[in-house]
Amino acid sequence: MTSHKRKTARRRAVIGGLSALGITGAAVVTATLLAPAGAASAVAAWPQAKGSKPVPVTIEVSGTYDGKLQRHYGTGELGSDGQDESQKPVFVLKDGAVLKNVVIGSPAADGVHCLGSCTLQNVWWENVGEDAATFKGTSASAVYAVHGGGARSASDKVFQFNGAGKLVVNKFQVSDFGKLVRSCGNCKKQYPRTILLNDIDITTPGKSIVGVNANYGDTATLRNIRIHGDTKKKIKPCTRFTGNNTGKEPKEIGSGPDGTTCRYSAGDLSYD
Repeated sequence: MTSHKRKTARRRAVIGGLSALGITGAAVVTATLLAPAGAASAVAAWPQAKGSKPVPVTIEVSGTYDGKLQRHYGTGELGSDGQDESQKPVFVLKDGAVLKNVVIGSPAADGVHCLGSCTLQNVWWENVGEDAATFKGTSASAVYAVHGGGARSASDKVFQFNGAGKLVVNKFQVSDFGKLVRSCGNCKKQYPRTILLNDIDITTPGKSIVGVNANYGDTATLRNIRIHGDTKKKIKPCTRFTGNNTGKEPKEIGSGPDGTTCRYSAGDLSYD
């Protein structure tokens, strides 16, 4: 049995790592409470779904929804895996809601929408539809916490950051994807957005880990990023754009660490 002292030491280590990323206050409390005891940095095995649950109508969550690792998949109006921007989500999370222990199968429609601060704990997307999750809160104090879980087969984005506030992704894995996180490049309402990525496993093929709008004051901090199978280093860790609020395609203006918008160093990435 793990002793109380060992558990306390692990929690302190997690807090120290998150504080180094600038994650403090409620975000630290959330992440440390959710961190499994003895969590390792190795790529976690994908869970076996424990039954299936068809979802014909979007599930609205206030409080906590524990899916008990059932595979939730869309039917009827949610029965699409395409890139149609008008699709509805499988889950809508109200401000402060928690979604945990959910496998989102196929069809996945538009995944999960967070209307304010939210926590996604141990959520797995087997085949991302339009996006895995979209963060839409309008408060600068909003915190969207993704802890654990993973996503596969995202032809474009995994996490779409349309709203205001801070997105923290910790202990996540992704494979066969376009972009892990994209700050909206052409939303009608734009905000400065903060993105913190820590303890992430990236497996090819993929195009970009994070894309941010330099002109709106976005920042992306990367720590403990492990990239698997990208021997030629084609995946861009951080890409900077000039965003707009007119709906036009944003212009890419550079990639790589710059100390301002893309905050990481070579030592924060490892390749195998």
